[in-house]
Amino acid sequence: MKIKVPLLLLSLLFLFSCGEKKTVGELETQMNSIAESYVKLVLKIGQYDPDFVDAYFGPEEWKPKEEIAESESTVVEDLNNEVDRLLNELEQLAQYKADKLLTLRYRYLYKQLLAAKTRIMMLKGIQFPFNQETNALYDVEVPSYTNEYFQNIIDELDKILPGKGTVDDRLLKFKNDFVIPKEKINAVFQAAIEECRKRTLQQIKLPDNENFTVEYVTNKPWGAYNWYKGNSFSLIQVNVDLPVYIDRAIDLAAHEGYPGHHVYNALLENKLARKKDWVEFTVYALFSPQSLIAEGTANYGIEVAFPGNSRIEFEKEILFPLAGLNPDNTELYYKVLGLQNKLNYTSTEAARNYLDGKWMKDETVAWLQCYGLRSEENAERNITFFDKYRSYIINYSYGLDLVRSYIERNGGTADSPVKRWRLFEDLLSKPYTPASLQ
Repeated sequence: MKIKVPLLLLSLLFLFSCGEKKTVGELETQMNSIAESYVKLVLKIGQYDPDFVDAYFGPEEWKPKEEIAESESTVVEDLNNEVDRLLNELEQLAQYKADKLLTLRYRYLYKQLLAAKTRIMMLKGIQFPFNQETNALYDVEVPSYTNEYFQNIIDELDKILPGKGTVDDRLLKFKNDFVIPKEKINAVFQAAIEECRKRTLQQIKLPDNENFTVEYVTNKPWGAYNWYKGNSFSLIQVNVDLPVYIDRAIDLAAHEGYPGHHVYNALLENKLARKKDWVEFTVYALFSPQSLIAEGTANYGIEVAFPGNSRIEFEKEILFPLAGLNPDNTELYYKVLGLQNKLNYTSTEAARNYLDGKWMKDETVAWLQCYGLRSEENAERNITFFDKYRSYIINYSYGLDLVRSYIERNGGTADSPVKRWRLFEDLLSKPYTPASLQ
C-alpha cells in the first residue's frame, strides 16, 4: 500500500521559496504553532511505538498524561488525522516567500511529518516494501548491490590476507591480533574521546557545559548508542558483547561523541531549539529523515576529524600501547579494514531481502556469513537489529555516502580541510533533509 502524499507536494518546495510575500515574523508564528503540534504528535506516537522517541528535552507538560487507550485502533486513527491536519496547514504556507534557513525548516518539518505518518500507518499494521519504507521514513532510496560486487571485494581481501584457508577464517585470525583486552577498553576509549574532542573543539565552538558519560553494556542489538538528554549532555553506551577491535575506539568516540551525535544534538539544541525557539528540535523522532543526517554525519565525522594518515599515526603512538597491542601490522590492518568496510552494504541487502520476505532468517544469516564475512553470532545480531529497527540500517552506509558526496561536491575535499569542517558544521547546525543533499 502506498502512502497518500498530497499532490501539492510536487511543487511545494519550489513555491515556498519564490511565491507571494509574507513577513518572516508571520511565517515563523504559523510554523511555530505547527512545530509545537508536531512535537506533541511525536510524543503521542511514542506511547504506542516505544522506539520512536529517541530523545526529548522540551516542556514536561507536553508529555502525554493519559494512559494508552483500550481501543488502540481508534487512537492510531486519531493520530493519522492529526498528522494530515498538520501537513495541510504546512501546505497553506507553500505560496509564501522565505529565506534559506526558514525554507530548510519548512522542508524539514514536512518530511518529518511524512515520516510520522508512515510510522502511524505501520502501527495500523501496514507493511511497506523496503525501498518504499526507506523513501517514506528516511527520504532516500538506496541502490542495490549484486553478489558479484561483494565477491570482487572478497577476492581483493583474499589477495592481501596472510595465511592459508578460507577468507573469513583468515580475516578473523588476522583481526584477533587487534582486539582490545576487556580490562583495557575504558582506558583506550577515554584516550580516543579526548583526542576526538580536542580536534573537534579546534574547529567547532561548543557550549561550555557540554559533556557526556560512558557506560559499558551487554545484550544489545547495536554496537553503541548515544542517548541525548538535553542541556548539552549525552549518555553513551558501548556494547562489549562482541570483541572490540582497536579501530572501534576512534570509530565510536567520533561517531557517538565528537564530532558525531553528541555534537550534532548539542548544536541543534543550542542554535535552533534555544536561540531560535524552534521547538521541533526538542524532540528526536528516530524513524525519520533526521536519522539519516545524524548517522551520515556521525560516520563522516571520523574522516573529518582524522584526515589522511593522522588516525593511523595517533593509534600507533597512543592507542596501541594503551591496549598492549603490537602496531607492526597497522598499515595492513587498515588496508584490510578499508576493503571490509566496502562490505557494509551487505547489511542493507540482507535487510531488504529479509524484510521483504524473500529470505528466511537462516538464509539471511548464511548469506551474511558468505558475502559479509560475518561470524554466525554477528550475523544473528544483524537479524535482531532488522527485527527491531527494520530499514534503519540504511542510514549508516548510505548516510555516510550521501554526506561525503555533498560535502566534497561543495569543495570540502581532503585537501581543503578547513572548508570541509565549515560545511560539516553547517550540516550539523541546520535542518537539512536527505533530499536537499542529493
